[in-house]
Amino acid sequence: MHMTKKFTFYSILFFSMTLFTSCFEVLEEINLNSDGSGSMLVTFNLSRSKSKIASVMLLDSVNGYKVPSKDDINLALKDAENHLKTISGISNIKKTADYENYIFTLSCNFDKVANLDAVFQDLIRQQNKKEKTNFNTTNFAYNSATHNFKRYFSYDTKIKKIFYKLKGEDRKVFNDATYTSIYRFKDAVKSISNTHAKIAPNKKAVFLKIEAMSLILGEKSVANTIQLSK
Repeated sequence: MHMTKKFTFYSILFFSMTLFTSCFEVLEEINLNSDGSGSMLVTFNLSRSKSKIASVMLLDSVNGYKVPSKDDINLALKDAENHLKTISGISNIKKTADYENYIFTLSCNFDKVANLDAVFQDLIRQQNKKEKTNFNTTNFAYNSATHNFKRYFSYDTKIKKIFYKLKGEDRKVFNDATYTSIYRFKDAVKSISNTHAKIAPNKKAVFLKIEAMSLILGEKSVANTIQLSK
């Protein structure tokens, strides 16, 4: 499947799943070693609405949207896994699909943060091309000399326009949705730039949880500059 078609498939699949519930969470976890290697885990958690989703998945469509089957979801996870396999420096790729609780995960190890950044670059380029948006294709960077870790995010006001083109009922599904990131480090965190993020009591992790709506409307950002102790 061509990357453009893959991205369209992922977008439709993700959007179809979220239409069934406003209670979902996207969790991004990164464990970073001092040399820039580490591991990443992305979790798509719909467990708070598992009963509703189980009922909906018995149907063919809801409100004009096709209900993804288990085969559709498994194919998307498999294609994502195959995409990771094409990226240099990415290893130990794993995926899980829990259809009892509707929790889906994808994880991998990376040799350096540049490898991790490459995971998302193609998908973001296709998003920008398809929706004529202008999101930054750089997501992560790490300077091992200065011990500085960066999470980039550039908001594009077009995403708000795309959002308001949705039907009112479809927009409501994002009301209780959240995005959470947890970045863990071997060295202590000295400072962070995102005022909505928090440093863990042990000083070796940074936690950020924000509402999906605040991201869509540009009220909050996932961007963060994290300075570690040398």
